[in-house]
Amino acid sequence: MTKEVFIKDVMVKPTTIAKSAKVTEALDKMLDHGIDPLIAVNNNTVVGTVSRQAIAEKLGAKQNSDIAPTAIHVASVFREDFTSVYPDENVNVLIPLLQQYKLVVVYDSDHKLIGQVSAGDLLKKYVPEDGISSAIDKVVTIDAEERVVHLRRRMLDDKITRFVVSDHEKYVGIVTETDVAVAMRKFREAVDGNHQDHRIRNLLVKDIMSSPLVTIDKTATAADVVKTMLKKNISAIPVMDKGKLVGIVTRHSLVNAL
Repeated sequence: MTKEVFIKDVMVKPTTIAKSAKVTEALDKMLDHGIDPLIAVNNNTVVGTVSRQAIAEKLGAKQNSDIAPTAIHVASVFREDFTSVYPDENVNVLIPLLQQYKLVVVYDSDHKLIGQVSAGDLLKKYVPEDGISSAIDKVVTIDAEERVVHLRRRMLDDKITRFVVSDHEKYVGIVTETDVAVAMRKFREAVDGNHQDHRIRNLLVKDIMSSPLVTIDKTATAADVVKTMLKKNISAIPVMDKGKLVGIVTRHSLVNAL
């Protein structure tokens, strides 16, 4: 008989950030702990989550150009859409929840926050049994010489969170909302507000992308893909087939394939 697995068997210690904290503190905490999003709390009560994507959007907005990143607080970027479970529920309830949310909050019977579960936590225990074929999503590319302002516009308008970067028909890196958040923070801190509009137009994708590019072959097993993601602390890996880019596998797409 297979042992029943409960949410308490896969959950991890919650990582929180105060609603009153600065977004720079939230971003540092996400990068240090390798997680996204953080649980936002107010007086020890969960009020929502704050993501790297939300911080990237906030720091990249033109209307915030004269505001120092350290003057922007989590209260202005957190989102109230989150869901919760209890530790003694069967782990299977997590699959549809993590297909909709990046993070699931775990409460005890007294409604006290005791844990959290992300796609990565679930994938440590479960992976698609039929390999990665059902988890391959469409991949979107962008040229290394493209301007970051155009990259941000595509991210916002088309709801794209990551691009594989190409340079003279070679794939040289990946750019995500994390790269944008980090770059926008550094840019806002280094460039005076009066000069930002002009200078930011000279910022190129190649200046902020993550490289070298980590890829997998289409024949790779789901277990190998998850192992690579967790080891390198990345959320997506482009898929190659005979030297051609054919898609991308993400933690979210792997959960969708369960």
